[in-house]
Amino acid sequence: MHGVSDGQCRDFCATAAAGRPVMWALATLLLLAPSSGQAAALEKPTLSLQPPWTTIFKGERVTLRCDGHHPLALELRPVSTLWYLGHLLLPSHGRTVQVQAPGPYRCQTRGAPVSDPVHLSVSSDWLILQVPYAAVFEGEPLVLRCRGWYDKEVYKLHYYRDGQAVRYFHSSANYTVPQARASDSGRYQCSGTMRIPVESAPMFSSKVAVTVQELFPAPVLKAAGRAEAGGVVVRCETRLHPRKSAVPLQFAFYKYSRVVRRFDWGAEYRVPESEADELESHWCEAATASRSVRKRSAWLQLPGRGPSRDTSTAAPGPQAAPLAPGNKPLSFRKPLVSTSVPAVISVPNATSAGGRDPAGGGPSEAPAGCEPPKPLGHSAGALQSDVDVLLREMRLLKGLLSRVVRDMRDPRAFPELGAALQTPSAHWAGTQGVPETGTVGS
Repeated sequence: MHGVSDGQCRDFCATAAAGRPVMWALATLLLLAPSSGQAAALEKPTLSLQPPWTTIFKGERVTLRCDGHHPLALELRPVSTLWYLGHLLLPSHGRTVQVQAPGPYRCQTRGAPVSDPVHLSVSSDWLILQVPYAAVFEGEPLVLRCRGWYDKEVYKLHYYRDGQAVRYFHSSANYTVPQARASDSGRYQCSGTMRIPVESAPMFSSKVAVTVQELFPAPVLKAAGRAEAGGVVVRCETRLHPRKSAVPLQFAFYKYSRVVRRFDWGAEYRVPESEADELESHWCEAATASRSVRKRSAWLQLPGRGPSRDTSTAAPGPQAAPLAPGNKPLSFRKPLVSTSVPAVISVPNATSAGGRDPAGGGPSEAPAGCEPPKPLGHSAGALQSDVDVLLREMRLLKGLLSRVVRDMRDPRAFPELGAALQTPSAHWAGTQGVPETGTVGS
């Protein structure tokens, strides 16, 4: 049937087999079939749950709501929503439905695809751990609820993640992570006692998997081309999760540990012509407006060039929360080659006049088959080469320091700071984020 999915045809057959009128089922398929060009324009409906927990006690009910495209009330279309439990078509056709059976629930509005499922679990245990039905993303609060049988008070309450206790409460309370991180993902469980009527032994809930979804990956700084006004344009690129495409991001740009443009909505920055030869000393940072999630890029890598820094001097790797660049060396040069001369081990000469046997006998002799060790050292040519390398690196370092001092004395070098160079510690002391910690997989 044109415009009707295979899943709808299967539901039609199931409806007919269940004894419902075939004409009613056929009418349902026709009413849900999209009009010309409509299916491509409609998105999946969103399925929500109230109360917002995926686990309930046996006998309890929850309300499901399907939000998406619905036909106008004036249209002669008696069916606007289809509900599914697994592959079973439910008899309800309103925007909301109350359910109490376990399983995956989905809904579908006329002309739109089927929604993502919401899995409902039903338990007969004394203690259950309730987690949100919707996905939790980085920077959002994560709330877990340990609930006693039909809301009995729970005492000596412990929450666990991957078998390790993470929080203790004297009595019933929710465990909340204000700004979730990827490290907050794991298998959670709770334990506690209840008075039924006397205090029971500790009881444990079933384990529940919780996954904190990535809001956006670490950005990548790329050279976008030459600017008409001079200089080079660099772009800080990242990609929001499809479900969070409306979240606005801000971007900041740095040269070594110095801020060259503070957080703003623009993802591009123009590097002045005078600094164009130092493009690879730049990196960027992307963050939400509230700074609940902020991630940094690696150093800018020009096309066709290999890594310009070794691992000991490279920009810190992307993090879910910022770390001070001062945590790692920011020098763009490799560490100096060691020029220390290996230690020379003094060995008594077996033929020297002062070399005597410890027992007081004649001159000491090496054991049979062994040669006395020869003194270690550098040849004159190798030593001179190491000295030349050291002097060359010292001259380069002196030139770099002279340039930094000159920039500090020039008020035009740092107009935004009033000629005061901002040190890494001063900048990061005020911008340190919440320590990393880790959405509940839907």
